[in-house]
Amino acid sequence: MTQMTKRERLEAAIGGQNVDRPPVALWRHFPGDDQDPVELAASTVAFQRAYDFDFIKVTPASSYCVRDWGVEDRWDGNQEGTRVYVRQPIDRPEDWSGLASLDPEQGALGAQLRCLEEIQRQVGDSVPFIQTIFNGLSQAKNLVGRGDLISHLREHPEELRSALEVITETTVRFIRAARERGIAGIFLAVQHASFELLTPEEYQRFGVEFDQRLLAAADGLWLNVLHLHGNRVMFGLLAGYPVQVVNWHDRETPPTLANGQQRVPGAVAGGLRQWETMLRGTPDDVRREARDAVEQTGGRRFILGTGCVTPITAPWANIRAARQFVEDM
Repeated sequence: MTQMTKRERLEAAIGGQNVDRPPVALWRHFPGDDQDPVELAASTVAFQRAYDFDFIKVTPASSYCVRDWGVEDRWDGNQEGTRVYVRQPIDRPEDWSGLASLDPEQGALGAQLRCLEEIQRQVGDSVPFIQTIFNGLSQAKNLVGRGDLISHLREHPEELRSALEVITETTVRFIRAARERGIAGIFLAVQHASFELLTPEEYQRFGVEFDQRLLAAADGLWLNVLHLHGNRVMFGLLAGYPVQVVNWHDRETPPTLANGQQRVPGAVAGGLRQWETMLRGTPDDVRREARDAVEQTGGRRFILGTGCVTPITAPWANIRAARQFVEDM
């Protein structure tokens, strides 16, 4: 088969068509660099040029979308590359009413748009890139200080819903602005669609309605990815979301990659464990899991990757093994 472009390969995989090889993409945080939009773009592009993945998932610090509401955080060496929150503006349920809509062209949101502009300038149309978007509940979690999001949700639902309206409105405006910077899609990170945290009825009321507005803002983009974070995820509730790819911790929590593939119309992304394999494993372990993932999916409607971010301390040999595996096929 003639070698495909990255977009051709991804679109064929999403549509269940023949591909010259399975697509592959890994992503990671860049602590420190993620505090400056130009540095984050430079590190993101350098990682891409080192491994030549089929798409770039732009991974800013999770605080990028809430910093303009008064959040402060710091880097303390976490192996995922995530930062620790040291100041959060919501202490009491009544504090939610103080949130005001943000201008996506200003502050930390504007800086992230500047990062996207720089990535677009450097890669052009040669590599699709998608922007990480945290959904409303994920952002609300990072805004709560001494209070607890789940208790606010159950004991003060109207105050929280009012805040989710503001958060979602701001995020919709950011997605629209990001589209103007050339993104191929969004990576919608959902952290509370878990039976360990909420009931399906609670997530329907506080999650689904607001998630759908974010996805409506991304409608027409060709590479929207849903990321279901955590254990015991509500896969069935969200499987019908209008995205092209679904990603979850398939090696740690149900469903399996094969079962999940049967339940979504597009592609599934995963197959590699971020800690046991990418961090603590060997290149042979990487190849073994990748081979099993291909066997589970038949190599169709499948993108090789991890269930979440690749640890920043993962051996380069393991990353190279994942990238080389699809070539060797």
